[in-house]
Amino acid sequence: MTVTDLVSYEDALASYDPVMGLEVHVELGTRTKMFCGCATAPGAPANSQTCPTCLGLPGSLPVVNATAVESAVRIGLALNCSIAEWCRFARKNYFYPDMPKNFQTSQYDEPIAFDGYLDVQLEDGEVFRVGIERAHMEEDTGKSTHIGGATGRIHGASHSLLDYNRAGIPLIEIVTRPITGAGERAPEVARAYVAELRELIRALGVSEARMEMGQMRCDVNLSLMPKGAQAFGTRSETKNVNSLRSVERAARYEIQRHAAVLDGGGVIVQETRHFHEDDGSTTAGRVKEEAEDYRYFPEPDLVPVAPDRAWVEELRGTLPEPPRVRRNRLREEWGISEHEMQSVLNAGALDPILASIAAGAPADQARKWWMGELARRANEDGVELSALPITPEQVARVCALVAEGSLNDKLARQTIEGVLAGEGDPDRVVEARGLKVVSDEGALGTAVDEAIAGNQAIADKIRGGKVAAAGALVGAVMKATRGQADAARVRELILERLGVQG
Repeated sequence: MTVTDLVSYEDALASYDPVMGLEVHVELGTRTKMFCGCATAPGAPANSQTCPTCLGLPGSLPVVNATAVESAVRIGLALNCSIAEWCRFARKNYFYPDMPKNFQTSQYDEPIAFDGYLDVQLEDGEVFRVGIERAHMEEDTGKSTHIGGATGRIHGASHSLLDYNRAGIPLIEIVTRPITGAGERAPEVARAYVAELRELIRALGVSEARMEMGQMRCDVNLSLMPKGAQAFGTRSETKNVNSLRSVERAARYEIQRHAAVLDGGGVIVQETRHFHEDDGSTTAGRVKEEAEDYRYFPEPDLVPVAPDRAWVEELRGTLPEPPRVRRNRLREEWGISEHEMQSVLNAGALDPILASIAAGAPADQARKWWMGELARRANEDGVELSALPITPEQVARVCALVAEGSLNDKLARQTIEGVLAGEGDPDRVVEARGLKVVSDEGALGTAVDEAIAGNQAIADKIRGGKVAAAGALVGAVMKATRGQADAARVRELILERLGVQG
């Protein structure tokens, strides 16, 4: 099936009700792995952060990372879950090269957190409650790099390279209950849920949750029910979707694909699928296993985890302000509308704006630059705001240079352009490009006199009371100074020279 075989979205929703399940894997920001003392720092040489335990060598024994357990409990509490009084790990058996032990240490029927919910706000302000089935602890797999194929996948590759540095890094998998009743807004709900979850994870401080770096990834399960039916349809699972936009696109595509198959009398295959960023399509991966295919059994080398109730309540007291509450508070503090705040969220600008404010930028100026020049640049480059090569601290410095009069808006944009081009911090860019505002009164006065002398007709209009005509002379001075004059001061000097009250 190709992209052109799809049923229109409207026709699909006229005949079927979508049912979604979202499985989100969050890589915890611990210093060491889930069951051993190996480092988790990114960027290390391949296979340099490994040991007998995370490589599954005979005789090695795992030990649970206490910080990972604490992070799991805090995530569960923030998701309004019950925290298990007693739970244990299990072995999930399957054979793949990136699994050095040939099983994954995970949790099966005894998760650490269960039966919760997360309220998410859609673009029009409607709040949709997503039920949480469970949040459980597990370890990540290694990384496979397939060489020689056209797609970067194993099919068609001549060989594969394996890096086990990632094997054993702590993960929390958060699984929703079946999401029903969203109708045509199902893809929007999926995106809003993952966005809200990402914001929550970051607020807890347990992970940076950078989707573009694989620190948070979503599996989108989707099925369709004919209108009026009660039983769920067969689901597909689109694996490892790594951006908010892609989560929404994957859900939408699968709704249209499922409808096309069902309308044509076909049968949906329970399978994993790969998402393609270029056209928003999915393609078949492998037939999806059932739980029994993994032959789960309790991990014999790890003792059960039994979180003390007093400790759990102590952790509950450390939870940050819920993201939705924080957003409403910030919206009121900033004096902006719900629509404007939603635009900030859609652009992924909230965290950069807050970080710039923390670095000293006024709130309105931080919003102005992140939602203006930087959002435009991110859109042109097709990347998330967080992926731009500029830091919140650098944006705050640009705001400070504007506030002190060293830059005007035009020069600030050129400064940001230089930072994005890799020319250094704002001060270095300003110095190298010679971008400072001309503040020398003598130089400004000369430029004003030249503009008046060269535009006598306009000067006469101003003397005659048409003060608005001063804009033309201001423009002439700005051109002569390459935009480096303070426009407000230039206007004052023009009116002073012509003996006119502003």
